[in-house]
Amino acid sequence: MQAQSTTSQVTPPASNTPLIVLRRRQVEERTGLSRSTLYHYIKLGNFPKPMALGPRVVGWLESDVNSWINERVHISCGGRSGVRHT
Repeated sequence: MQAQSTTSQVTPPASNTPLIVLRRRQVEERTGLSRSTLYHYIKLGNFPKPMALGPRVVGWLESDVNSWINERVHISCGGRSGVRHT
């Protein structure tokens, strides 16, 4: 049986940042998205694709999820400067 390959655009974090992988429930909690909305956004290309961690296990890099959240904040604020991102 051949392992299923998934391609995703993963943004490597800064070299001094530890790599943290979030599972789906953690991503749902952080983003406030439901499971169906999360996968709908992935299908549309509006959310980072998960990476395969095992045959039936996926996860997202915390840095990718944080970048998506920061982008949503920027968009909701109309791109105004002075918006503090943490």
